[in-house]
Amino acid sequence: VQLQASGGGLVQTGGSLRLSCAASGLTFGTYGLGWFRQAPGKEREFVAYISRSGDITYYADSVKGRLTISRDNTKNTVYLQMNSLRPEDTAVYYCAADRGTNVITKSLTMRPSNYVHWGQGTQVTVSS
Repeated sequence: VQLQASGGGLVQTGGSLRLSCAASGLTFGTYGLGWFRQAPGKEREFVAYISRSGDITYYADSVKGRLTISRDNTKNTVYLQMNSLRPEDTAVYYCAADRGTNVITKSLTMRPSNYVHWGQGTQVTVSS
C-alpha cells in the first residue's frame, strides 16, 4: 500500500493550495480517508475526513470553511483544497486511509489510531 501526497509549498497569507494524495495497492473505494497535519514541536492533529463514497465529511473547527476535502474514486485520489491560508496552517500534511469500518463518527475519524495506512507527508508553509 502506498499513499503519495503532493502539492505542498510556500504561499503567502490568504493564498491557496491544493493537496493531492494518490493511493495504490488498496481497494480505494472501501476506505475512508483523512488528512492530518503536524507542526514542529506539536502533536499530529486531525484536519479533515471523507467517507468511502464521499457523502460524509468532517473538519477540524480551525479549518472549517477554509479547507475542503474531496475524493475521486476513479483516480484513487483524495484532495484537500486549502483557501484563505494562515501562518498557523504551516505544517507537514499527511493523508491516511482508515480501518474500513462501517462505524463513522467524528470523534472516531479524528483519532490517528483509526488509520492503518499513512502517506509520507507534504510540507505547507504559509508566510505572514
